[in-house]
Amino acid sequence: MEKIREIVAYKHYFEEFLLEQPKKVQDKIYKVLEAIETLERIPTNYLKLIVGTNGLYEARIQLGSNIWRVFCFFDSGRLVILLNGFQKKTQKTPKNEIEKALNLMNEYYENKKLQTGN
Repeated sequence: MEKIREIVAYKHYFEEFLLEQPKKVQDKIYKVLEAIETLERIPTNYLKLIVGTNGLYEARIQLGSNIWRVFCFFDSGRLVILLNGFQKKTQKTPKNEIEKALNLMNEYYENKKLQTGN
């Protein structure tokens, strides 16, 4: 399958989260990420905008009754930047996880500005 988007992880957060998960969960995460990379229109059960944030999304992973989320955002339209992930235990996504992701997203853009001088 041809990639429409490129996915990159920002720093080490996603990898640390991934390595903490059982193999089955890792496989499911890769499947969802592959869908995000290759599908023209990504279904919301895979990727959903978090309302009230400036472009923060959550990649949604479900295995049985267990749910995981990986925060991400688009940069330059085609590049998906992965941030932190967590296992979801409650109905609502915890505020502190969203805060952490927003901080990382801001940090990413700050660093990018410094590198490009824009």
